[in-house]
This record gives sequence, C-alpha cells and structure tokens, in this order.
Amino acid sequence: MKRVLIVDDHAVVRAGLRQILRESGLGFTFGEAGCAQEALGRLRENEWDLVLMDISLPDKNGIELLKQAKNHWKRLPVLMLSTHPESQYALRALKAGAAGYMTKESAPEVLSQAVAKALRGERYISPVVAELLAERFDDDANSPPHLGLSDREYQVLCMIGGGRTVSEIGAALSLSVKTVSTYRRRILDKMKLKSNAELTHYVVQHGLTI
Repeated sequence: MKRVLIVDDHAVVRAGLRQILRESGLGFTFGEAGCAQEALGRLRENEWDLVLMDISLPDKNGIELLKQAKNHWKRLPVLMLSTHPESQYALRALKAGAAGYMTKESAPEVLSQAVAKALRGERYISPVVAELLAERFDDDANSPPHLGLSDREYQVLCMIGGGRTVSEIGAALSLSVKTVSTYRRRILDKMKLKSNAELTHYVVQHGLTI
C-alpha cells in the first residue's frame, strides 16, 4: 500500500481525491493536512510515498511549501493541484521540483495517470505544460517579462493586479509594508513598467489574476 499525503484546505476536495485514488485500484492509504504547517508536521511524523498538494494554502503559498519539502525530502514526489491554469504556475512548480502540475478540472483518470507516473519516479507533463515548455526553451520565442520574476515577486505581481493594496498583500504574506513595497519596485524595474495601473493592465492582459 502506497502512503499518500493530501494537502488542501478544503475537506470536500480531500475527500474527492481520496475517492478517485481508491477507485484507481492502485492501493493507497491516506493522510491529510489543511495547511502548510500541518503538512510539515505530517511529513515529519511519517514516511510518505507521494504528496498531492494544493498551490493555494491559507498560511503559505504551495510553491514555497514545495521548495521547503524538497529541501528536506529530496526524493519525495510532489504533485501540485490548483484552480489556476497551467500558464500561471506550472513552470514555476516544475522548476521547484514538482513531479507534475494539474488543474482541479482534470479528469479523474488523468489524476490516476499522474499519480502512477510520480510513484514510478517520472514526471507528469500535460499537453498544455509541454507546449509551455516548448515555448519557454525556444530560442526564437520572446518570453514574457513576468517569467523573469522570482516566485515571490510573481506572487506580489498577481496580487497587485488583483486589486490588493500593499497593506493587504503584506498581511496575506506575513510581510512588512516596506518589504512588499520593495518587491513592487523590483517588479516595476524588471518589467520596465511605471505604475500599478500598468501592472494591473499587464496582469489582466496575460490572465494572471488570482
């Protein structure tokens, strides 16, 4: 029996994932966590064969938790789940060490396929992600500026584009207003933009709103 840790802040989603995997016939036992802190506790308490992790957690961004987990458990496969489309976070998740990235709209059989590949030590790459990778590494392609941002800068960019104030972003990410303002300035410099209005326009134009 393979041990799977499901990390998602919605109990209904966790129950649905358990049911899908039970019906796959692969044979699993499950653990659950509703936030990043609880997930780290579960990881320390037991050995796991696979982690299914939501990218949007109440106390920490899933990419940050992924990096933290891979630092301590390098061989542990982690599949990322999200309501956000692949174009927003898939490449960042793979770069951080994820075994795959799926949206929550994926069919149950796709989830089962991704889990089976991850347990074999392989990566699950959807057709959409494969296209993104091809575009990213095509020397002739012009990569959009937001791909040059750090994960934290990208997160702040999306939140500004979603209409959140510096204070609201600081509270959500447990950062000082000064630190968020520093990130905002770096984003403007890297993307050669001049104002929050231009940032917001860019985010909407590229479908990056959270």
